[in-house]
Amino acid sequence: MGPNKMSPKAPLPRDQIIKVAFWRSVKMMAVAIVLALVVVLGLGFIRSFFAEPQVVVTEDATVDLSGLLSPMDEPNPTPANFADITKAAGIDFVHNNGAFGERLLPETMGGGVAFFDFNNNGHQDLLFINSSEWAFLEDRQPSQAVVLYQNNGQGQFQDVTEAVGLAGLDAYGMGVAVGDYDGDGWVDLFITTVGENRLFQNDAGVFVETTQTAGVAGPQNAWSTSAAFFDANQDGYLDLYVANYVVWSREIDIEVDYRLTGIGRAYGPPSNFQGTQPELYINQGDGTFVEVAEQAGLHIKHPTTGFGVGKGLAVAPVDINHDGRMDLVVANDTTRNFVYLNQTDTNQKDSETGSSGGVIGVRFEEVGTEIGMGFDRNGMATGAMGIDFAHYNNDDSLAIAIGNFANEMSSFYVSQGQRAQFNDQSIGVGIGGPTRLALTFGVLFFDYDLDGRLDYLQANGHVENDINRVQASQRYRQPAQLFWNCGRACERPFSQVPEGQMGGLATPIVGRGAAYADIDQDGRMDVVLTQVAGPPVLLKNQTQTDHQWIGLVLEGLAPNKQAIGAKVTLKSGSEIMTRHVMPTRSYLSQVALPLHFGLGVSALIDEIVITWPDGGEQVLSDLALNQYHTIIDSRQAAGP
Repeated sequence: MGPNKMSPKAPLPRDQIIKVAFWRSVKMMAVAIVLALVVVLGLGFIRSFFAEPQVVVTEDATVDLSGLLSPMDEPNPTPANFADITKAAGIDFVHNNGAFGERLLPETMGGGVAFFDFNNNGHQDLLFINSSEWAFLEDRQPSQAVVLYQNNGQGQFQDVTEAVGLAGLDAYGMGVAVGDYDGDGWVDLFITTVGENRLFQNDAGVFVETTQTAGVAGPQNAWSTSAAFFDANQDGYLDLYVANYVVWSREIDIEVDYRLTGIGRAYGPPSNFQGTQPELYINQGDGTFVEVAEQAGLHIKHPTTGFGVGKGLAVAPVDINHDGRMDLVVANDTTRNFVYLNQTDTNQKDSETGSSGGVIGVRFEEVGTEIGMGFDRNGMATGAMGIDFAHYNNDDSLAIAIGNFANEMSSFYVSQGQRAQFNDQSIGVGIGGPTRLALTFGVLFFDYDLDGRLDYLQANGHVENDINRVQASQRYRQPAQLFWNCGRACERPFSQVPEGQMGGLATPIVGRGAAYADIDQDGRMDVVLTQVAGPPVLLKNQTQTDHQWIGLVLEGLAPNKQAIGAKVTLKSGSEIMTRHVMPTRSYLSQVALPLHFGLGVSALIDEIVITWPDGGEQVLSDLALNQYHTIIDSRQAAGP
């Protein structure tokens, strides 16, 4: 037999096939419906489990929306009262930028100012830097590049320019630096210009020009901006750093021919101008200086062109890595900022001078990008103008603030404790958004309400007269901005003071330089702002508080008798406040030398520790409040 085979089943009738298919469809649909119901009910259960409780609102109910509209429960800024006393105080200076229609770049960049005590009577005098009519113009009128006002101690000023030997200085002035370079106890003057710079020795209250003998004029075709006296090599004598902006001449400016649509020729950014190199003059102790910037590592060159990279507008001498040597932070316009770490070998003896450090041993290394200050928080170079530094948080961290161009928020670099590593925290500290539209030049940290925390001020003003014609959000004249330091009580430490609570600071000006001093010794820091082609604004601080304060005037060892570079730490309960003796701040400007501490409502000072420029320490206690104290280096008081 063959293999056993199954017989095929007979096919179902057509009506039977349809019936089977129908019931199968019904079953599948039922299963799908059940599954869908399970999913919907499950999601509803989950949603109801995690959902916020629903509020049932009836027609008679009122809904409280105040929680959506009010800010967090944080203190409001102390209302500031700054009164414009310029004319009443006797200040009649008006800045002349020499503009005549060609819109040459220097015409919109000047405006230096300095508070300093030129006659050693304990009152802060006031010096303004003027520009001039251009030398190539026919029928040109001579200018007066510096104007000095003497303070009578009550906040009244008298023009003494001629009486003190400063009359007749005809130059296109930009900025100023003050410092006792010859160690005689009288503060001297250095003036930066478009052209050769000028040095004046203070001979017991009368100024004598010593530019040529000192050797600090610089190149004839240079455009110098900010300058600083500081001790680069710790030999006691003040050295001199001079920032230069761009390679400039009238011919180059006309060839660049920057224009704005609808305006024509305009004041533009320095993008199309070649960068420059700074000067560093080492004080020889005999009234002369030696220029060492290149050999000291301060010349930064483009790797391809070999041209200078820097376009320096401001400088801050500060020890950023806590090694006892003064470093330099330089704000560069449209190119990366520089940080020069001081690596001078102070143990090396100069074979020619015999001094410690001398000229040969002076050495700096540029590390701005490596430590986080070369660029802003977005990794971009900014239109950097003014600069200042402070321990704003009353701890070891150091802040470097830089004012930037319009549509760039100000930079606020903060170190990580004592580490020399920084990051831009402008948004996190509260100044980022409010400063974005402003075009900022001078910046300052100072305590306007004496609460013990350093507040932050910006002097603003555009560079282009008719900017509003092409940018609706911009104005040529702009109000200053004041930020109150709330400290640890606020999520963001800085809170902008409303314009209606700033007094004269809210008046729109073409702001440039900024400086502070206590002009009447009432314990409150007063402010002066300069503007291009206009009068300055002297603002008396009349802010009302019940806060205590103390002021210190330091007298160091010769030759650095003003103790430039000293650091003072005041301990009051849990607060530790730090101040530095360094007049070079802001933009083209200098602030008063006396140190000032607001103490809030506390009348307690645990101790004051002075770290003198050479590293020596002195501890103070039991100082009376609400007055200034002159502190003499104890080693000097003890005698030989």
